[in-house]
Amino acid sequence: MLGQEDGRDGRDGRPVEPPGDRLGVAELGAEPGERATLVQFSSAFCQPCRATRRILAEVAAMVEGVAHIEIDAEERLDLVRTLGIEKTPTVLVLDAAGRIVRRAAGMPRKVDVIAALGAAV
Repeated sequence: MLGQEDGRDGRDGRPVEPPGDRLGVAELGAEPGERATLVQFSSAFCQPCRATRRILAEVAAMVEGVAHIEIDAEERLDLVRTLGIEKTPTVLVLDAAGRIVRRAAGMPRKVDVIAALGAAV
């Protein structure tokens, strides 16, 4: 399930602040959605990442103004560390301003992704 972003990294309880409190083109490597963005952190040999990619792409195609951006965790270790990403897949739901409004580790259910978008749009 996609839980509410509490700004904590899960290890020592310290807040995790994304660069500038928002994720944009520089951090994502692609243009975010007009209404919301589904950000997926993946790794090359992650089986659940493939299914997550399919689910997020389907949801992004269903909802106008929503983009799906996949980030290779191994290539972006700086961002992984900054955001406290501990496993793949991890999905972040960003609002139109690039703020993290939901976060989940593991393969999400399609219905949970759709519900999480409600917090972003």
